[in-house]
Amino acid sequence: MNADSYHRSVPRTIRGTAQADSGGCAAVIRLVAQEKRVSHRMLTHPARCRAGTARARQLAMYLSHVVLGRTLKEVGEAFGRDRTTVSHACALIEDMRDDPAFDAELERLEQLLLTETGHER
Repeated sequence: MNADSYHRSVPRTIRGTAQADSGGCAAVIRLVAQEKRVSHRMLTHPARCRAGTARARQLAMYLSHVVLGRTLKEVGEAFGRDRTTVSHACALIEDMRDDPAFDAELERLEQLLLTETGHER
């Protein structure tokens, strides 16, 4: 079962919960939704959405993979996406780290996530 058919098979009322728990990405989704002022629902929505929402989703996927160490498949399941989409998102965010301002913001989010989840660097 691919991510699209999985997404359609889960009732709309529990889609976000079922996916957010996949791979333990719920903390990342909550953090990014709050920090980027994007609804939790939009981060796991099957549509691409507007550029700002898509970028927030890519950021959340990156944090889930890099900071929490979740596999690309786990992250994909949490966001209703394919693992290749997660890989693409991670590559985009990694390339954006060349910008010092973006990198500082990302480090701040990483630290917030580590604190919230009880991890330390």
